[in-house]
Amino acid sequence: MSTSEKPLRIDIVSDVVCPWCVIGYRQLAAALEQTNTSYTIHWHPFELNPNMPSEGQNLREHIIEKYGSTKQESDASRVRMTEAGQEVGFEFNFNDDTRMHNTFNLHQLLHFADQQGRMHELKQALFAAHFTNNRDISDINVLADIAAETGLDRSESLAVLEGQFFAKEVRAEEQHWQQQGIQSVPAIIFNERHLVSGAQGVENYISILEQLANMTE
Repeated sequence: MSTSEKPLRIDIVSDVVCPWCVIGYRQLAAALEQTNTSYTIHWHPFELNPNMPSEGQNLREHIIEKYGSTKQESDASRVRMTEAGQEVGFEFNFNDDTRMHNTFNLHQLLHFADQQGRMHELKQALFAAHFTNNRDISDINVLADIAAETGLDRSESLAVLEGQFFAKEVRAEEQHWQQQGIQSVPAIIFNERHLVSGAQGVENYISILEQLANMTE
């Protein structure tokens, strides 16, 4: 579809503990492939729960506390997310011990990975670590292990986390997107102009990409 020499710029504001962020990304990725769109993706930080303590909280308890959901509603939501994930090849493994985590350290690690050209790979690995493999992403040693698995230096990654080397940069970027009016994720911005919120589904993303292509012809 895309014959433009200039790739479509896609900025994605998201959090790794946001299930609809990985679903939405996977839907978009499928649409990009089906439309043969040339693109670049730029990930940006957002914390769903910036006040979450480091030890995190049981996910079901968190959802009930934050949204007033019943256990039945929580279960139904998990089924919907699991099915949506299956449709785009992503596996959710929710269980009674699944936890919500504070992700500030994780975003610092992603910032470091971006400097090494490995942010996208790390982002995908973190989605899988949290939702598929139930790894403790609040543990900086686990985060360093995941970083190493994606090709980053483990000792450097651990030093970044222990030293909070990119705390200021991550806070500044989070504030930037908040000032742009981003209050929920995923928030996907095409060519720095067109904002699409939430997981829209593959067909809707295809329609959006086709409209954008027509605008640039």
